[in-house]
Amino acid sequence: MKLLLKQKIWSWFDSFDIWNEKGEVVYRVKGHMACGHAFRVYDKYDREIAEIKQRMWSWTYKFDIIQNGKETGLVHKQFTWKPRFDIHFNNKEYDVVGNWMGWDYRLTSSNKLIAEIHKEIWNWTDTYSINVDEKDELTAVILVVAIDAIKCCQSSNN
Repeated sequence: MKLLLKQKIWSWFDSFDIWNEKGEVVYRVKGHMACGHAFRVYDKYDREIAEIKQRMWSWTYKFDIIQNGKETGLVHKQFTWKPRFDIHFNNKEYDVVGNWMGWDYRLTSSNKLIAEIHKEIWNWTDTYSINVDEKDELTAVILVVAIDAIKCCQSSNN
């Protein structure tokens, strides 16, 4: 299954729509007021299914993933020149393997491909195509948003 994650142009906080191959919005991600970056992920029926919040007071970038009021994951940017991440989500560990700019990468878990992500560079806003099995699409969406937020934090600090 292919998803298209596209940042909205006119939004007070970072917000994304995620489209399926049929052109239907299947998820929405809305930024909200918080100390640091924070997002809520909604399904196509506008029900909140996750929150992604930047952990403040850390030497490196860390984002907590919260579902049903419980922390279910952490995306942590390692202190390296290359984009390297420690990702723990729903009792699994994930690896990010990709090019040096971090625009094209793969999410794997236990050496199994979960998703392939490609940044579409000729767009006005951040746009990613995500090739993913349907059963892993929510995981891929949450992790891609968290990784994009880390990249935005880095670029705003440089």
